[in-house]
Amino acid sequence: MPSDRFEQEFVQKTVSAQQAIARIRSGDRVYVGSNCGHPVTLTAELVNHADRLSGVEVVHLATFGPAPYVEPGLRESFRHVAFFIGPNTRAASDAGRVEYMPVFLSDIPRLFKSGQLGLDVALVSVSPPDDHGFCSLGVSVDIGYAACRSARSVIAEVNPNMPRTLGDGFLHVSEIDAFVAVETPIIEFSSSTSDPVTAQIGRNIAVMIDDGATLQTGIGAIPSAVLNALGDKNDLGIHTELFGDELVAAIERGNVNCRQKTLHRDRVVATFVLGTRPTYDAIHNNPFFYLAPTEYVNDPNVIARNDRMVAINGALEVDLTGQVVADSIGSRIYSGIGGQVDFIRGASLSKGGKPILTLPSTARGGEVSRIVAQLAPGAGVVTSRADVRYVVTEYGVAYLHGKTLRQRALALIRIAHPSFRDALLAQAKELGLVPQDQPSVEVNYPAHLAREIHLNDGTALWLRPILPTDDQLLRRHFHTLSPEAVHHRFHRAIRMLSDRVVSDLVNVDYQRHMALVATERVGEVETIVATARAIFNDVDMTAELAFAIIDPYRGRGLGRVLLAALIDHARSQRIVALKGYIEQDNRAMIHLMETCGLPYAVTHEEDMKVFTLEVTPTRSAPQVPAPDRSDLPSRSSL
Repeated sequence: MPSDRFEQEFVQKTVSAQQAIARIRSGDRVYVGSNCGHPVTLTAELVNHADRLSGVEVVHLATFGPAPYVEPGLRESFRHVAFFIGPNTRAASDAGRVEYMPVFLSDIPRLFKSGQLGLDVALVSVSPPDDHGFCSLGVSVDIGYAACRSARSVIAEVNPNMPRTLGDGFLHVSEIDAFVAVETPIIEFSSSTSDPVTAQIGRNIAVMIDDGATLQTGIGAIPSAVLNALGDKNDLGIHTELFGDELVAAIERGNVNCRQKTLHRDRVVATFVLGTRPTYDAIHNNPFFYLAPTEYVNDPNVIARNDRMVAINGALEVDLTGQVVADSIGSRIYSGIGGQVDFIRGASLSKGGKPILTLPSTARGGEVSRIVAQLAPGAGVVTSRADVRYVVTEYGVAYLHGKTLRQRALALIRIAHPSFRDALLAQAKELGLVPQDQPSVEVNYPAHLAREIHLNDGTALWLRPILPTDDQLLRRHFHTLSPEAVHHRFHRAIRMLSDRVVSDLVNVDYQRHMALVATERVGEVETIVATARAIFNDVDMTAELAFAIIDPYRGRGLGRVLLAALIDHARSQRIVALKGYIEQDNRAMIHLMETCGLPYAVTHEEDMKVFTLEVTPTRSAPQVPAPDRSDLPSRSSL
């Protein structure tokens, strides 16, 4: 309890719910505390005064308690303006009894403070005052702090069950006009249960998270799946709009300690909490958790001060150009803008940041695709296509930033549900997003083959199967090859790759034609330094090899790694032999073939040696000695 200095003021201001709500007048604009900080007793009492009130405007974010003021028959007494449509107001919104205001969560406090959306009364829930007379907004600082600072009158439920959270969410007894004492359980919220789809999405995203990154996650099945998939990730930080039970579990597992954060080191930063009682107990009086208002936590410039910021946000629908719908299903408002754009832009500005948008590939039990050629009529774009970097479904990751509409469409079709890819490609052709002769997007992309590799000198590269969107990267790779490397690869001097050839080289089926690329990655910039192909012949179950490596990476063991990868893949496809057509002057590659550890035969064809390497399913990947040079050219099958 507060000291004597403040105790008397607190006691004098403590009144019944009826007396407190009597302060509200017709025509007032009333803010109601949000999320699990919803003041249930005050809200119920507000509706008890419906007969004497008219034109009262109720504003708030999502709330998880009852919302009786939106019930039919109360329209003359109460008008609800929502910044976010939650489950308790969705039916009323569909029926036209709720008005939706699209606004960034970081911007709402400005509406209050500037008077553009001036508040008369704020109804909130707080913890009991401490010895210095300060009450905490507990689990819901968010926009409630600005609401209390801006409103003419502040009415607070004071509840000993409300955790006292530290940070910038305190109100002094002198700033609150009336207290209503309650002792009810704080609203609890449990995340959606994960399923195989969301679990796979979680794994796809977890792979993108580096040790020491700072995360923003929401509430729901996918954010929960991400936190549950962190595995052996270490030293992660948190700067997020909200969190729940899964974050506390990740902290207990040791994944999250905030030690490498560049802003608020050693602190979890958030603006509200949606959880259950154990989580509320964990954050009570705990300096590890710092709760602050949205005008700070959600400010993109503040978010960007966190290096390696990974922002993870959900979407309802994404079109093939990258436009993101997150608050509506067609013209039906389903949720709100919230903090998605705040964090997407903040992570984009962060050093090493990764802004991620995620969604299951289908809806309605698999009946409709969430990746669409064109957005549903009436759907609103929350995140523009210029803001989008990464889009993740259970089928993989599409990186869109700096990509043309054609590249975006192909990347998104690849991570759509296989049942809808052909239709999406046909629609993309009709819309002129991709050329009419664009081959089908391969449905069996072998993402499991992607991995980090290391050269003899320790240099790390990324090895992965080629993508249809690698066309520009492949062109740049070709033009960085030396004339000698071009001749070894194509067995003739050529100055360019035609569009048709490039299309054939990037659109492969990964079975009869496997193509791997080794890339150097610096941040979001990826450069192909080598390509390796195995083009299969179904008649004799052999495959022809074709390699190209730029000069700075020759002689460093890259050819050995590429050959081993193709041998492993050939075995998985029951290929019995690999053939390499090598020019007589390519001594390094001849040496590699002779010392690769596989039985081989040599024949001659014109001015080339033809090596036939025997591949059997029982042999392990060869341990190939490092050659003098790592260029492994062959006769190309273009």
